Amino acid sequence: MRTRLLAVLIVLLTAVLLALGFPLAASIAAAEQQNVVVDRIDDTARFASLAQYVTARPPAGSPTTAEARQRDERLATLYDELERYHDLYGIRAGVFYRDGSAMAAAPSHWQVPGEGEGAEAFAEALVGRRSHDPAQVWPWDTDRRIAVASPVVRDGDVVAVVLTDSPTGPMRSRVLRGWLPLAAGEAAAMFVAVALAFRLTGWVLEPVRVLDKAAHDIATGRMASRVVVSSGPPELRRLARSFNEMADHVETALEQQRAFVADASHQLRNPLSALLLRIDLLALELPEGNEEIASVRAEGKRLARVLDDLLDLALAEHTPADLRLTDIAELAAERVAAWRPVADDKGVALSAEGHGAATGWADPVALSSALDAVVDNALKFTPAGESVTVRVASEGDRVVIEVADRGPGLTEDELARVGDRFWRSSRHQNVSGSGLGLSISQALLAAGDATISYAHNEPHGLRVSIALPRNAPDAG
Repeated sequence: MRTRLLAVLIVLLTAVLLALGFPLAASIAAAEQQNVVVDRIDDTARFASLAQYVTARPPAGSPTTAEARQRDERLATLYDELERYHDLYGIRAGVFYRDGSAMAAAPSHWQVPGEGEGAEAFAEALVGRRSHDPAQVWPWDTDRRIAVASPVVRDGDVVAVVLTDSPTGPMRSRVLRGWLPLAAGEAAAMFVAVALAFRLTGWVLEPVRVLDKAAHDIATGRMASRVVVSSGPPELRRLARSFNEMADHVETALEQQRAFVADASHQLRNPLSALLLRIDLLALELPEGNEEIASVRAEGKRLARVLDDLLDLALAEHTPADLRLTDIAELAAERVAAWRPVADDKGVALSAEGHGAATGWADPVALSSALDAVVDNALKFTPAGESVTVRVASEGDRVVIEVADRGPGLTEDELARVGDRFWRSSRHQNVSGSGLGLSISQALLAAGDATISYAHNEPHGLRVSIALPRNAPDAG
C-alpha cells in the first residue's frame, strides 16, 4: 500500500511540475524568438526607408557593381548598410523588386528563396503587409532560420520587398541558457516533492502500519497487544482508538470463556469422581462382568478425560510461552525415545531422521507436549507393521519437525477440519480420544509463534508439520 500511495503522489506531483514547467519553457523560447523577430522588423523597416527613394535600377546581372553605385547615391548607401549589416551580424539581407531581381543584397549572390519560409514572407510582403511571425524554433531545430520581410512602398504601391534571413544558433543558445535555471528549479522542486511524498506517505500510513502489527499480534495469540498512535490523520487515529476498544472487548470475552471452561472442567471433576466411585460401589453388588456397568464406567472415564483435556486447553491458551533457544533435533530425539516402547508394543517402527542438531526458539515444555500429542495421534492410527517417522530439518528462517505416519490418512474435507475442537473423523470413532489433542497442540505452539499444518503422506497416511522460528522473537 505504501508503494502504491507513494507512486500515485509522485506521479501527481511530477505531472503538476511538468504542467508548470513546459509552458514556462515554451514562453522562454517564444520570448527569445519574439525579441529576434522584433529586431528583424526594425531592421527591415530601416532598410525599407533607405530603399524607398532609390530610383536607379542596377544593370541586370551585375547588381553590386561600382557602376550601379555611381548611378544613385541612395543605392550606394543601401549597399553599404546591407554589407555592414551582414558582416556584423551574419544575417543575409536584401532588397528585391517585385519580379525577384535584387536592388541590393548582402551577400551579393543571395536571391529570393524559391520555397520555404523566405518565399512565403516575400509573397506576403508583395501584397503590402509585413510577413507573419515565423513558426517557433526550438533548440533542437538546428537547420531552421528566421525570415522576415517588409514591403517598400512608394506612392502607395509596393515597389520592392526587404527580406532578411537570420541564423538561429545564437537564439537557440540563449533559449538553452534560459532553460538551465528552469531545469535546475524543476529538479530541486522534484526532489522536494519526492521528499514530501515520502513524509506524507509515512505520516498517513503510520497508524495503518501500527494497526497491522497489532492485528497480527492478536491473531497469533498476543492478546495484550494494543495500538499507540500519536500521528496520522484524525480518522486513522480514531480508528486506532476503536481498534483498542474492540481488542479490549475481545480479550475480556476470551478471558471469560477460558475462565468458564477452566472453572467448569475443574468443578465438574469432583462430582464426576464421586459418581465414578458410586458406580464402582454399585458394581460390587452386581454380578461380575455386567455389560451395562462396564459401559457406564467407560463413558465416565471418557468424560473425565474430556474434562482433563478441556482444562489443559484452557491453560494452554492462557499461559504465555517461555521461549528460549532450544536444540529442536535433540528434543525430538528425546520424545521419539520416550514413545518407542509404546510403538514397539504395538508393532510400529518409530524412527527419527534429519539433522543431528537444529536450533530454534521454542518453549521446551510446550513443544514437548505438542510433539507428544502428535506422535501419540500417529501411533494410534498406524497399523502394526507400518512405520512412523519424525524428521527435523532447517528451512530458511524456520525449523520444521515432520511427523509422518502410514495410517489410513484423511480426505481433503477432513484435512480442512483436522485440529478443530472435538472434531474426529467418522471413520475413527472407535479409537479412544476426546478430539482435543491437536487443538491443545495448536494452542501451545501458537503462543511461541510456531505453526502446525497437515498434509497427505504418500502413498498413504498423514504428515503433520510443526514449524518453529530460528531467530529470536521481537522484544516488542
